[in-house]
Amino acid sequence: MNQGSLGYLSWYNSGTTKWFRSVAMTIQYFREVTTVERTSKNACPASASTSLPLSGPHVCADLLDSLLQEILLHEIIALFDSFHDFLAFIGTYRSWRAAVSTFPSVHTFSFPPLHFKPDGPYVHPHSGPIKPILLSDCKWQLSDPSKKNSSLACSVPKNSPNKMHYLGCSYGYLIFSYKVHCLLVDVYTGSKVMPPKLPRNSDLGYFCGIGILTAPSISPNSRLLLFSRDSMFEWQVGTNSWSEHTLTLDNERIYQIVFFKDDIFVVDAVLRLHTIHLTPQFSMQEIAIKKEFVPMNSWLVVCGDMLLLIDQRFSSGGLGGSSNTIFRVSRLNFSVEPAKWVKLEKLDNYALFVSPDRRNPTFCCMSPESWGGKSNYIYFARLTEDPDETWTAVEFGQPVPDSAVRAMLFYDMSSPPDCGVLSSLWVFPSLVYGSG
Repeated sequence: MNQGSLGYLSWYNSGTTKWFRSVAMTIQYFREVTTVERTSKNACPASASTSLPLSGPHVCADLLDSLLQEILLHEIIALFDSFHDFLAFIGTYRSWRAAVSTFPSVHTFSFPPLHFKPDGPYVHPHSGPIKPILLSDCKWQLSDPSKKNSSLACSVPKNSPNKMHYLGCSYGYLIFSYKVHCLLVDVYTGSKVMPPKLPRNSDLGYFCGIGILTAPSISPNSRLLLFSRDSMFEWQVGTNSWSEHTLTLDNERIYQIVFFKDDIFVVDAVLRLHTIHLTPQFSMQEIAIKKEFVPMNSWLVVCGDMLLLIDQRFSSGGLGGSSNTIFRVSRLNFSVEPAKWVKLEKLDNYALFVSPDRRNPTFCCMSPESWGGKSNYIYFARLTEDPDETWTAVEFGQPVPDSAVRAMLFYDMSSPPDCGVLSSLWVFPSLVYGSG
């Protein structure tokens, strides 16, 4: 059995509480009530026809039952403050896990993502020549910010290709490629997906491309997109071939990709923002944005109905007239032309989770105090060689520790990503995501 499978059981057992039994009793009571109501409403006189169409009151009751149960499940999950609670919940009844699989994006949940930490010493990007990662040595630990004393050991499954370049993480999967081979690895269970062979001219590893899934892997519309400098390779999950599309980026690299309001947003090396549409046919368009500043480093984060930009910049006013490094957060205002980044004074009741490597996902979490976190903070995945550091929490608008500033120089946007390094990141396991 895979290490992730054993860990799943231990994490599930540690999260199961009497509270979940009370939840189960509540839903069972709800089912009994709706069953009684349905029976009374569906009572028919003996003389009634038995060939009525299926659009009668009993069908309406079924729909009401299903709708109310889904609403109840949403309300319950909104109370969870850890991934452990979520695990215990979906492990209580198979039907609950099936219902959760139909839910929309993970951004509707309030618990924090897991921290992914590769085993071995800390290695910063470009510490040596770019070489493929040896997957036989690829192991990592998953830890929950709300349960700091527990972790889960995982690894790439056996019988996987050994040499791979890292292209990113998406919907709970690590994405690798090497020459014509591509591999997806579930960060939590360790299971793998082997897409068909890539075209021989992809050059994804050599030019350190970026990869992303457009939807959870269980979605019928899920596609894997791999980007090189001048092409995008598209694989619809479950099919046997790739499609190739030409990019209009003047041979610039893509540094980050996010999904916002059903659109694919990509950022290139000169900080231009583009949208990509896959249907009815491939198209790419640059978004006109008023240029008011050029950040040292920046990351996009989707937070509800807002597209945010975190940017690192110097701020004067330190002791002796010195300069401090701070992070500023802006919201993109699409209601004006050209669009404009509007500075936020605070994050209110939100915390942001960022991985320095922009090929990895970013997240927004509401009410972080519920699990021991802090609002108005940005949580960066591990940045330094300190073995006791798992992540760095930076208060919005406050000076950044010097150690974090130095570490971020290795992720400067003037340097290409290093596809030979798998660094710390934030991630939600694939089982958290619904099918849409």
